[in-house]
Amino acid sequence: MSAERSTEPKRYDVAIVGAGPTGLFAVFELGLLGLNAVLIDTLDKPGGQCAELYPEKPIYDIPSWPVITGQGLTDKLLEQIAPFKADFFLGRRVSGVTRQDDGRFVVSTDAGDLIDAGAIFIAAGAGCFTPRRPKLEGLDAFENRSVFYAVRNRGSFAGRDIVIAGGGDSALDWTLDLVSIARSVTLVHRSDRFRAAPASVSAMRALEAEGRVRFVEGDLAALHGDDGVLSRIDLKTRTGPVEVAADRLLAFYGLNIELGPIAEWGLDLADGKLIKVDTEKFETSTPGVFAIGDINHYPGKLKLILSGFHEAALASHAAFKVVRPNEKLRFQYTTSSSELQQRLNVAPIAEAAE
Repeated sequence: MSAERSTEPKRYDVAIVGAGPTGLFAVFELGLLGLNAVLIDTLDKPGGQCAELYPEKPIYDIPSWPVITGQGLTDKLLEQIAPFKADFFLGRRVSGVTRQDDGRFVVSTDAGDLIDAGAIFIAAGAGCFTPRRPKLEGLDAFENRSVFYAVRNRGSFAGRDIVIAGGGDSALDWTLDLVSIARSVTLVHRSDRFRAAPASVSAMRALEAEGRVRFVEGDLAALHGDDGVLSRIDLKTRTGPVEVAADRLLAFYGLNIELGPIAEWGLDLADGKLIKVDTEKFETSTPGVFAIGDINHYPGKLKLILSGFHEAALASHAAFKVVRPNEKLRFQYTTSSSELQQRLNVAPIAEAAE
């Protein structure tokens, strides 16, 4: 899906930095207005955190979907934007942005790509994120073979002896989920106080009482195994060392989050980590540069995917006026506009009525 490297600036209406749900939906809103887009993301696939960190975790607050997984949502968004044939520059990081004399931007990536864009949408979620790794000797040899920081294939944990480390929602959620398919599940946390939803903690305690989950108050101490395949994990506790048979470790210690190069773009920031925007257009302090989704900040901000969708819609209408200053923007509904239905490659209204 990733586009070929471009050393000559390729022209687009809008360059979207971040291919998570908000960035993907922005392609749809821009496409309805007749604007084309390119998406740039450091990950090697679309979906952002939804696809990278919790592809199989259920999400319950997407309108019209009582429940959908992170990967499922990504797949549906990709299906929705397919008619607009957006280009993807994946596995790339934006390394520079230069404003041209005509007001347009040239965006460069660390792979040497050059992108000519009339406007920029920053939809980078929480910024550049990497999992916090446990400080264990020899960890590298086990990563992506026996040690994981996200569940990308739930079935690969079936019949396994799993140790889950962490005390937040991810650790508790996957403890409750994987217990139904694992041979054994051991939850390890340095304290008996958790940062997860009380209902999840209560459910874990009930499983512990039934003997289906083992909880150890302690920390990871050492990994044992051969050729990247775990066989045992040593734990340190207040009462002494504990050995646990394990062939899978899920470490949920949170993320290291940074704005990365975006922090050097000269935008007004809140707390050094979020980009300030207005609530009319979601434009930043730099004209023509918009920030949508979790990366932005304004009074009353809610960090929800549906909020990002709303912001993408308003930013797209504002971007039209930037990119096409001499054209009049006509507001239309997909249910009644044959022009929009044509862009979506669906049957025209009259034809559908026959």
